[in-house]
Amino acid sequence: MKALGAIISLAAALASSGASRAQAPDDFYKGKTLTIITSTGAGGPYDLVARILSKHMAKNLPGNPTTVIQNMPGGGHVLATNYIYNQAAKDGTAIATVANSIPMHQLIDGKGVRYDARRINWLGSTGISNLVTVAWRASGVTTTDDVLKRELIVGATGTGSGTYLYPAVMNAVLGTKFKLVMGYKATTEIDLAMERGEVAGRSGGSIAGMMQEHPGWFTDKKVVVLSQVGAARDPLAPDAPLMEELGRTPDERAILRLVSSPVALGRPFLTGPEVPRERVELLRRAFDAAMKDPGFLSEAEKAQLDINPLTGEQVTKIVLDSFTTPPELVDRIRAIVAQQ
Repeated sequence: MKALGAIISLAAALASSGASRAQAPDDFYKGKTLTIITSTGAGGPYDLVARILSKHMAKNLPGNPTTVIQNMPGGGHVLATNYIYNQAAKDGTAIATVANSIPMHQLIDGKGVRYDARRINWLGSTGISNLVTVAWRASGVTTTDDVLKRELIVGATGTGSGTYLYPAVMNAVLGTKFKLVMGYKATTEIDLAMERGEVAGRSGGSIAGMMQEHPGWFTDKKVVVLSQVGAARDPLAPDAPLMEELGRTPDERAILRLVSSPVALGRPFLTGPEVPRERVELLRRAFDAAMKDPGFLSEAEKAQLDINPLTGEQVTKIVLDSFTTPPELVDRIRAIVAQQ
């Protein structure tokens, strides 16, 4: 009888021990600090969204850790990415937000890269409004097909900006006839040039931002959205095709999809590749909950941050899909970028 009692006691102790181990992930963050690294300096949308997210994400983590923001600009956002990948704590107490161009940089350039975007644990993205190419309606151009037949003069700020990249890529891949006029110091100057009739269009602007800055352009139908860049058509411009949808062949669509991938990623958040799976899931669930939190959404709206969230699974798919682009097509994109 005593032996039986001992066995029952042992079984109970083991069950209790197992339960404690199962609950350990829920207790992990209690009394700890969650560091959020941003690859930019203080100010700007990446830093702002990280600061707003920090408290709302923390309260959705079991144990309610304190949070601290660590700015780590440099190397075109590569410095922070390398740090979170190689040096930061691998226990789930360090996460980061980095430029959405990081996976494409690994594919196209590779300078300074000491990370593999395919192995990163992507937690989700706050998203951004799609970037669009618009034409001034008075120009008579209403679709990208029209630009295959006739020239459309568009303003651009510089070769590294979306004002140049997207028309240049469409010219190279689709054969459109965007005529790029360089030298504008800011997109606000291009907007004014459109209103004056100096240029007939522009690219690389956020649809939400344009509607906020120039509501009359849309209510009075002064502009038409020719195409957009993002993961899916923006509800603000449901009839305008994604740039990748303009591709006539699988290869053309693959090139346009890869060029579009940074915008599709929005403002992504991530943690290192060796963080335990159960900790990654806790972080993902907390991120998803924060994206629906009224407090977070209210603060983001006051800061004029467009929020179109993606889950960690959705971000991971976009990243992995970009790495399936055939090498010969990646070489074509490198050539287009080199021409810039």
